[in-house]
Amino acid sequence: MEARAYLRNVRIAPRKVQIVLDLIRNKSTEVALATLQSTPKAACECLEKLLKSAIANAENNHGMDKDNLYVAECFVCPGPTLKRIMPRAQGRAFRILKRTSHITIVLKEKE
Repeated sequence: MEARAYLRNVRIAPRKVQIVLDLIRNKSTEVALATLQSTPKAACECLEKLLKSAIANAENNHGMDKDNLYVAECFVCPGPTLKRIMPRAQGRAFRILKRTSHITIVLKEKE
């Protein structure tokens, strides 16, 4: 039995999210929440909200025990990229890529 939560089209680059996800993988939900609250990264705010959503899904939809949950899987995939133009010298234009992310968290119960 597993509980999942998804967060789509987040306006933060996947490589920045991946750094934080590596910190909470295979940790209990209490430790993961504490880690997210004490880590000064931009991705922590949306990941904390997503983790709380996954915990609520496990508790309400699957009847799992909140105290025995751990982060079994967590991964990020690149979403659509917003392409913008930055004017440069002598009439040139450089492209700016504003990347987005699709984040997934999977919780399971300890045996």
